[in-house]
Amino acid sequence: MTINSKNPIIMGVLNITPDSFSDGGQHFDTADAITRAEQMIIQGADIIDIGGESTRPGAQAVSTADEINRVIPVIEALYHSTNIPISIDTSKPEIMDLAVKAGASMINDVCALNGDSALEMATSLNVDVCLVHMQGSSPRTMQKDPTYGDVVDDIKDFFDKRIQACISAGIAEDKIILDPGFGFGKTLAHNLEILKRLHEFKSFGLPILAGMSRKSMIGALLNDRNIAGRVVGSVTAAIIAVQNGADIVRVHDVLDTKDALTILGGVS
Repeated sequence: MTINSKNPIIMGVLNITPDSFSDGGQHFDTADAITRAEQMIIQGADIIDIGGESTRPGAQAVSTADEINRVIPVIEALYHSTNIPISIDTSKPEIMDLAVKAGASMINDVCALNGDSALEMATSLNVDVCLVHMQGSSPRTMQKDPTYGDVVDDIKDFFDKRIQACISAGIAEDKIILDPGFGFGKTLAHNLEILKRLHEFKSFGLPILAGMSRKSMIGALLNDRNIAGRVVGSVTAAIIAVQNGADIVRVHDVLDTKDALTILGGVS
């Protein structure tokens, strides 16, 4: 992925699920999902990240067939009607394959291609890959007492191993993106430490993606504010992430984030 450090990339979140923590059920219908994606593009999204399985703590697993039915028609429609790059948020190799064939040009995997055949599939598809750090074997269990020595150093060790695995498998280094996984097996203190030291991940020389939008860390900092009240907090977190080295911010509130980044760019 081509990254211009002066113009951070806005990744708009499109969850085609009934149970995602922030917008579950809002865009579950295919037509509604397409409309929402088109709205985010108008508002300034540079890429749309489409997911058909919730990765919130405790979420239930989704069958491959259900995930296919949720995401593939939307990817196909957007690929034919827009020029926007599409990312598929999945850990299943079958979904990766069908999504790329339907028009996706990026794989965003919360399991960092650790699943069965995922690395081999991603290699064969020759698209950008985002490696997300998650402590624990799945989103269902990731928040059960997450512990680290030094959270940033531990994540850097994880990235070093996954980057080498990708390169050894045949994925070009310039196709790799790193996401430290805010909220994926982290306490609030871990999340804040990662945000504060986000620039340390620049040592890999790869694009950094930060996704904090509407997450519980924002709610906790705002005295358990509900999801609808987390917009300003989410945008603020995205701006701090960009100032600390993020090249891509994954957000629900595209227009608000775009406005904030425009102001930031004007004074930088």
